[in-house]
Amino acid sequence: MSNVTYHISSLLEKMTSSDKDFRFMATNDLMVELQKDSIKLDEDSERRVVKMLLKLLEDKNGEVQNLAVKCLGPLVGKVKEHQVETIVDTLCSNMLSEKEQLRDICSIGLKTVISELPAASSGSSLAANVCRKITGQLTGAIGKQDDAAVQLEALDILSDMLGRLGGALFSFHASILSCLLPQLTSPRLAVRKRAVLALGHLVQTCNGNLFTELVEHLVTEMKKNESTSTTRTYIQCVAAVSLQAGHRLGPHLARIVPLVVGFCKVEDDELQEQCFQALDSFIRRSPKEISTYVPTVIDLCLKYISYDPNYNYDSEDEEEMMETESEEEPESEEEYSDDDDMSWKVRRSAAKCLETLITARPDLLLEFYRTAAPAIISRFKEREENVKADIFSAYNALLRQTRCSHSCRQNMEVADRGDSPLSALQKQVPLVMKSLQKLLRDKSIKSRQGCFAVLTELTSALPGCLSQHIPALVPGLVFSLTDKGSSSNMRLDTLTFLHVILSCHPPECFQPHLPALLPPVVTCISDPFYKITSEALLVTQQLVRVIRPLDQTKASQPSPYTKELFSATLKRLQATDIDQEVKERALSCMGHLINHLGDQLGNDLPPTLQLILERLRNEITRLTAVKVLTLIAGSPLKIDLRPLLKDALPILASFLRKNQRALRLGTVSALEVLVRNYNDCLKPAMLEPVLGELPSLLAESDMHLAQVSIDFLTTLVSAHPASLPKLSARILPQLFQLVHSPLLQGGALASILSFLQALVMSHTPHLGYADLLKQLIGPVHSTGPTLHKQAFHSVAKCVATLACACPKESNASITQFIQDAKSARVGDPVKVLAFLTLAEIGRERNLGNQQKELKNVILEAFASPSEEVKSAASYALGNACVGSPADFLPFLLHEIGGQLRRQYLLLHSLKEALTCLPSEELRPYQEDVWKMLLEHCEAAEEGTRNVVAECVGKLTLVNPEQLLPRLCKQLSSGSPHTRSTVVTAIKFTISDQPSPIDSLLKNCIGDFLKPLQDADPNVRRVTLVMFNSAAHNKPSLVRKLLSRVLPPLYEETKVRKELIREVEMGPFKHTVDDGLDVRKAAFECMYTLLESCLDQLDIYEYLNHVEDGLKDHYDIRMLTFIILTRLASLCPSAVLQRLDQLIEPLRVTCTTKVKAGSVKQEFEKQDELRRSAMRTITALLTISEVENSRSMAEFLTQIRANSELSALMDNIQKDSVTACSTEIMDIS
Repeated sequence: MSNVTYHISSLLEKMTSSDKDFRFMATNDLMVELQKDSIKLDEDSERRVVKMLLKLLEDKNGEVQNLAVKCLGPLVGKVKEHQVETIVDTLCSNMLSEKEQLRDICSIGLKTVISELPAASSGSSLAANVCRKITGQLTGAIGKQDDAAVQLEALDILSDMLGRLGGALFSFHASILSCLLPQLTSPRLAVRKRAVLALGHLVQTCNGNLFTELVEHLVTEMKKNESTSTTRTYIQCVAAVSLQAGHRLGPHLARIVPLVVGFCKVEDDELQEQCFQALDSFIRRSPKEISTYVPTVIDLCLKYISYDPNYNYDSEDEEEMMETESEEEPESEEEYSDDDDMSWKVRRSAAKCLETLITARPDLLLEFYRTAAPAIISRFKEREENVKADIFSAYNALLRQTRCSHSCRQNMEVADRGDSPLSALQKQVPLVMKSLQKLLRDKSIKSRQGCFAVLTELTSALPGCLSQHIPALVPGLVFSLTDKGSSSNMRLDTLTFLHVILSCHPPECFQPHLPALLPPVVTCISDPFYKITSEALLVTQQLVRVIRPLDQTKASQPSPYTKELFSATLKRLQATDIDQEVKERALSCMGHLINHLGDQLGNDLPPTLQLILERLRNEITRLTAVKVLTLIAGSPLKIDLRPLLKDALPILASFLRKNQRALRLGTVSALEVLVRNYNDCLKPAMLEPVLGELPSLLAESDMHLAQVSIDFLTTLVSAHPASLPKLSARILPQLFQLVHSPLLQGGALASILSFLQALVMSHTPHLGYADLLKQLIGPVHSTGPTLHKQAFHSVAKCVATLACACPKESNASITQFIQDAKSARVGDPVKVLAFLTLAEIGRERNLGNQQKELKNVILEAFASPSEEVKSAASYALGNACVGSPADFLPFLLHEIGGQLRRQYLLLHSLKEALTCLPSEELRPYQEDVWKMLLEHCEAAEEGTRNVVAECVGKLTLVNPEQLLPRLCKQLSSGSPHTRSTVVTAIKFTISDQPSPIDSLLKNCIGDFLKPLQDADPNVRRVTLVMFNSAAHNKPSLVRKLLSRVLPPLYEETKVRKELIREVEMGPFKHTVDDGLDVRKAAFECMYTLLESCLDQLDIYEYLNHVEDGLKDHYDIRMLTFIILTRLASLCPSAVLQRLDQLIEPLRVTCTTKVKAGSVKQEFEKQDELRRSAMRTITALLTISEVENSRSMAEFLTQIRANSELSALMDNIQKDSVTACSTEIMDIS
């Protein structure tokens, strides 16, 4: 006998003891054993443990019974299937026992067992077998109406089973339905409610016929309306069905909604409440189908949100006056809070329904502001706190939607027009303030918290909107901060709101109110609750800005509040036994105090600075201290930091070695401010430790840190030239290594250029033009490894910066670069660098006498065998046009006309010139360039036509009023090449930044989208690409045209058989689909529209084409998988409605096998398809209730049964969890 078996046997023996304590301890020890993963029971032990636990369920001691029930959970996973069935059989039979205690304990046991059964998706059949075994007994128990307690327990367990394992009970669904329907008319309300709950779980997995049968029954009974009580139950059931399976109920709503709307008008509070809850669920789960009834629902909500027949709001003012005169008011309060008055339920459900409607229909925002907002605001006076909370919540939803719609709007002129949601909100601000002003001093804490929540949302949606209403707000704020009845949460909410309005409004709004606001905030700084202290310190930071804005530091009287604020903050700063958050905020607050009011602190300033130095040495507070030091050093008050610098600089230098990236970044920023503002106090020896640490920061592994470090060096060059000799030894070699990195670009490159310009102009010995040039171009001329292509561009920009800073010294270099470019003895890398450098110099200045020679050198280079040399020569010619348009542009146009073989390179040069030249300098050549480009629209090579199109687009931006109409006329050209070039040109006129052409383009872009119906597939493709660019960069250009554009766009997603042809390749036949590229472009447009114009799409029509794409070519399927993944997060309810149709093509993709003998690429393609499909399935599984879909459950079972697919899915799920956690870390 093994140790485990022996131990279990001894426990079982103790369980038979007559002493209840022995039984209790033995059962507890058994539970501990069963919870261990390593435990393995033999067959005899299983049987004995099961028998004993079932016996203990009838134990006389309640505690032993409870422990025995808890043991059943872990036991299910440790015993064989027939033992689980024994447990379930016994529990079911005991449930019908006449002993109430045994019945209750066995029902808990059944629920415990069901919750522990493995899900069907795990591949186990245990759950299905167990459920089938007990379903018949449960439905039998429910059918017997002689004992309601048994019914209730059975309904509860059946509901749990259906919710967790409904798919496994498929064969019982019909009998379950026929058993549950009669319970909807049970005389006991509790039975009805549980039957409704069970039906809600049933509809998630039942088949279409049963679902239709249930809906028909409900509709028929609602029409009969035999009694108000049963009608309430049927409406409640419809709401439950909608919440659990709204995507299936949608088609039936046309018959259900009119009935529910009709019952809304019946004078029965609870019936009306159920009706509004049903409408709420329809809006949530079937937004498309209920859209025709939205105006009716709005009217009903607005009518019943103020339905309060037992209270006269008009007499409120009189009541308030009486309340002040007499203390005997509680009696009248009771009079209005009559227990029989249920009208508050109607108002609350109407408010919730209205909130759901506002959230679900952002497209109706303006209508809501016109109709719903005034009604909601007028109901802020609601007497019932619970209802008032929901009314506040509805208005907050409206404000959140306004904020979202504003951030989503790309077109700023839409927001500025008088009919935008923001302008409507602006007009309603006085009304909101009038309604809330009285409530801000309400006795109810919940009401005041609701007010602050509304005002916070209002400020977020419309920053600065309360500027005129601060006098009305201040008394309420002070009241909530000083009222002895205010809870900690109340004061915390008040401080949070105060911080929000101080941050979002100009300081002058609050200056008259400082005497009222400051004392309570200072009191809060000393509050024993750390969260209040922390929030009060944040508020104090903002109040310091109010006391003395930085732009008023010169002409300002000493503030009477400085001492008070300083003392309160210093007390918290000196404390060491306080919360970390308070420490950091006290430090930050003191930094703001010194920044704004440091000149008024007198003798208190030096000790405070020493305290900040101490915090700089502390590992926990050092990052905050670095930020505070940066703030103080940048103050316009020129705070004297000399006592601090000697000790602070070595500490800051040591921070540059730390692993904490935020600390290194903050330290470099602090050093930059210190060197800029306190250069006269710094000696070279003080900066030596800092310069010693800098080389390690100039690494390509962290370009942002490198950029900040280079900015510090630039400041050092101009502010502290005495330190420059120290740079050449270690820092410059590391800097030039960064210049030669292929990763260098953008901000980091711009910082290096600024640094080199400052350095060469400092005229420091051994750091002059020639020295720096030699180090820059040395690696290109050496025989070492060749630099990356990107590095040539970086080096060229650096050399050009030096040349422009030293024009006299650079002339010889320019001559040398021209010699290098034409020399046959140097390698291609040297020639490439020469041309790129000449390009960068030529863009900035006129090359004078060397221009003629440069033209000849460039033309000769066009004949080079090296593509990189030709490309660099083309780039040089284009940039030379920018520096000397009068010399180079006519030459370039002449060459384009005469050099047919070099047109592609010459057109690239023209593109560079058109991109960089200002419009005024291009206008004299406009007509010549336009004429020449139109002649080349017919070029045979597509690459040449694309460059021509880009040139045409750039030229159109020079004079859009004149050239855009001409471009529009070219659309009628008989040549498909010309039409495609013209449409592609429009793509290059659209950028993500505002441009003068936008208004003109908006009026005529419809004409440029007409080629979507062109006969030529390539013209249609480039039109789709142009539309995609517009939808991505400037959605406002195309939003109003979507009704016209979407039908031809959707048409292009279909496979066209006439474009499919067979090509014979030797003995093989190969199918070529000429329409594939057009379809790819169409699906790319569809993806872009999800990001920019989702509110304009009929998502169900959209999904039809996504379904087709899931069965298309490899490239299209990959795109539609990405689209479907995005839809799962953007429109989960719509995806849920179509899940059955979407799952099938995913299943086919995952289970398809490549024919044996296929080429390697076919296997790789199928693997990638399968992986992408699995990613989509993982995204679909994030939709709530998706596991309740029968098709999804079956597919998951199929995946789990296949080891290869199961492993793939596990890997993808792990990857998605890792990606999410990384994203969270990045955000933090």
